[in-house]
Amino acid sequence: MMPLGLSTLTLPAPLINEAVKNALLEDLGRAGDITTLATIPEEARAEAVIRARHQGVVAGMEFVRSSFSQTGPGVTIDFKMNDGAVIQPNDIFAVIRGPAQIILSAERVALNYLGHLSGIATTTAKFVDRIKGTHARITCTRKTTPGLRAFEKYAVRAGGGSNHRFGLDDAILIKDNHIAVVGSVSGAIKSARQYAGHLIKVEVEVDSLEQLVEALSENPDVVLLDNMDTSVLAEAVKIIDGSVIAEASGGITLDTVQDVARTGVDYISTGWITHSSPVFDFGLDIDIQ
Repeated sequence: MMPLGLSTLTLPAPLINEAVKNALLEDLGRAGDITTLATIPEEARAEAVIRARHQGVVAGMEFVRSSFSQTGPGVTIDFKMNDGAVIQPNDIFAVIRGPAQIILSAERVALNYLGHLSGIATTTAKFVDRIKGTHARITCTRKTTPGLRAFEKYAVRAGGGSNHRFGLDDAILIKDNHIAVVGSVSGAIKSARQYAGHLIKVEVEVDSLEQLVEALSENPDVVLLDNMDTSVLAEAVKIIDGSVIAEASGGITLDTVQDVARTGVDYISTGWITHSSPVFDFGLDIDIQ
């Protein structure tokens, strides 16, 4: 697993701060962190270290920063690496210094975001590693946690993947149920072309070579080759012959993704990286000063 070096990874600060604010409100409730308030003097200061407990790719540093800064003043954070970096077991991700009450009260929200997003970035990086040497790219889907889509898609980018559409309103993706209602692949694409503005891409899902040929007659921008075995995928790529973008999807795992990539598809979409990635295990250890 190689460092990604993605220094340009960004998310809008208001988006992060609003999500973190709501998470802190959920955790602190109506009376605040009563355990910390009852046991830790207000003047106590502490130094805390966030360490990785296994290897992976980091994502979520700005959520950590926001968690501590919104809980109270006086906390400083020394990040040892940026999002997109590979972290090893026992590596230090960040050193946090300041009022002990604030550090203890913000800890769980910070680690929840960091662990969840780093888990997605780590799983994405594993998929990306498996297809090295091909020109295919790993992309995510809309199978995301409600309310966290922008953040989870950010984590995919931190892991070296790319983003599919963010919602139903930024691209047209004609799926099997749309085709079932319309009655034909070609009819659905024609309707989409009449509706779409010139900046909106039109993608259509097909599950057979016959549907693929019908789709290509209407010049979609992207064809989603759904649940095809690798021999059929390879034949589909030959038929497409670079005329449109070829995307493979459907039940793709770490065990199968390399074979799918070798068929020559341009993109491989998988919901697994966002909906089933295990949480990355970080620990926060604190020393009272």
